[in-house]
Amino acid sequence: MASIPTHIDAAAQQTAAITTGSLLVSLPPLPDGSFDTMLASLAAAFPTETVLVATPAAAPNGTTHATPGNIHLVPYTPAATSTTNWVLTAADYLNTFKGAGETQASACLLLGAECQSLTPEAIRALAASVTGSNADLAVARYNLGPREGLFNSAILYPLTRALFCVRSRYPLAIDLGLSLRMAERLAAASQKFISTNQSDALLWPCIEAACANYAIAEVDVGSRVLPQPAAADLNTLLAQIGSSLFAEVDARAAFWQRARGAQPSLSVDLSAALTESPDIAPMLDAFHLAYANLHEIWSLVLPPNSLLGLKRLSVTPANSFNMPDGLWARIVYDFALAYRLRTINRGHLLGALTPLYLAWVASHLVLTGNGTPPEKHIQDLASAFEADKPYLVSRWRWPDRFNP
Repeated sequence: MASIPTHIDAAAQQTAAITTGSLLVSLPPLPDGSFDTMLASLAAAFPTETVLVATPAAAPNGTTHATPGNIHLVPYTPAATSTTNWVLTAADYLNTFKGAGETQASACLLLGAECQSLTPEAIRALAASVTGSNADLAVARYNLGPREGLFNSAILYPLTRALFCVRSRYPLAIDLGLSLRMAERLAAASQKFISTNQSDALLWPCIEAACANYAIAEVDVGSRVLPQPAAADLNTLLAQIGSSLFAEVDARAAFWQRARGAQPSLSVDLSAALTESPDIAPMLDAFHLAYANLHEIWSLVLPPNSLLGLKRLSVTPANSFNMPDGLWARIVYDFALAYRLRTINRGHLLGALTPLYLAWVASHLVLTGNGTPPEKHIQDLASAFEADKPYLVSRWRWPDRFNP
């Protein structure tokens, strides 16, 4: 494991001397009011324990805060900085491990933007998973609306579950509990990005933990305000996340081709259904336009059976629009393979995936609008990804086997 350079200042040394072995909570920059709310939540979550709170500034904006007696603020100068605040990045993992080293903390909580909306109970549960059990990684599970987090539901969750045997519902969660060895592993993985000035690069904690055979716990944190990306362009967001995930799949191929079984997941409510019909016309318009203009590109990526499935979808009425789970799984798998092979420019490749994703969303909304519980469909989709994993393994090893 690569060592992580740290710089311990006098204030950190003094804090460490008093609170060695305590929990370190790493916070993002927060506005004054939110910072005070967060400190109060931490005090309520750990009323009898000493908690170290690492923040880029002990008193944001130079103001004075009433800090509860068991909360010790640890100001730090980030080893790397990120301009992305809606998801955790390489800079966040490196800074968290740096703080753990400076304070000699026994475990870490890494919380994302808008973390003041987490309840004290949720915060304590995340910490307990890495301090009171054998888990090295605790991942938050959020209670989102049926139309929220659909990119996670369509690609991130089913792909991570099928390939890496990790059932965490939000594999890119922004609230995590970390053992020291998990924090060190993530920091080491971050360094390769930091060294090339990619502090905003995404890491995949669940995949890191799975590949290291570390135990993963999933913690239901209930409702939470999730930060929104500054860029509202779907193409940009899908390219950023999809590129990172497909690159991780490529880098970890030796692991996932032999991975078997899956960790247990939290029980989920499969009964809740939507009661109103969504407007899917813009999504279908995007898909139909792409079918007319991108068919040639899709034919470079997808085998004939998938193209036939898309042809059928292109003439399906809106009220019965339904993309089969198996078709969507194969589309994602074939795009992951095309990313590895550089079949076409990777930017163009991920752009060509966007209208297909919108078609999946439209299909999901039609299905749930007709009475299928949203979570049931997501779990069925994940099962389809699992069942079709041999298809990806075979194509990964022999890419030309299914070509006409």
